[in-house]
Amino acid sequence: MSGKYREAEYLVQKYNTRDPYELLDAINAVTRFAYDFDEDGLKGFATIMNGISYCVVNGHLPEHDRRIVAGHEAAHLVLHRDDIMQSPACALQDFNLYDNSGKLEFEANGFLADFLVSDEQVMEIATNPDSDYFSAAKELYLPPPLLAFKLHSMTKRGHNLRNPALLRSKFLGKSGMW
Repeated sequence: MSGKYREAEYLVQKYNTRDPYELLDAINAVTRFAYDFDEDGLKGFATIMNGISYCVVNGHLPEHDRRIVAGHEAAHLVLHRDDIMQSPACALQDFNLYDNSGKLEFEANGFLADFLVSDEQVMEIATNPDSDYFSAAKELYLPPPLLAFKLHSMTKRGHNLRNPALLRSKFLGKSGMW
């Protein structure tokens, strides 16, 4: 079983939530919305200063997108605390959440996908013959590329699922989140 999956499920059980904002509260992160960035610019960042964890989310994003960004930054704070503290700028900045060209981004996206939805929720939709990839993503309130991360995680853990999407999606560019 994937370590990131185990960590996500452990936190779901420990804090009894799949809500990124509740996770940020539970790990004592200060969460702020910043309005200094363009909607198609910086999505968010995670940093630690003087031992205090911060999650900053672009306030110009639609609420659903803010939730995804908050969850992604929470994943960095949970998984990559040492990396954040060793980074020269002491922050992990995200312009393109689903650009998984780096290990840290890939891990944060995998954690987020596993944190937001349970395997059971995915299996319930996957067994519906009328459901396709994009309708499943919509029903799960996930951007399609994040569903690809969930399906990848489930497949790696032995579920017999097809994943029609590539995990190197870079759709979070200037045109929006998805």
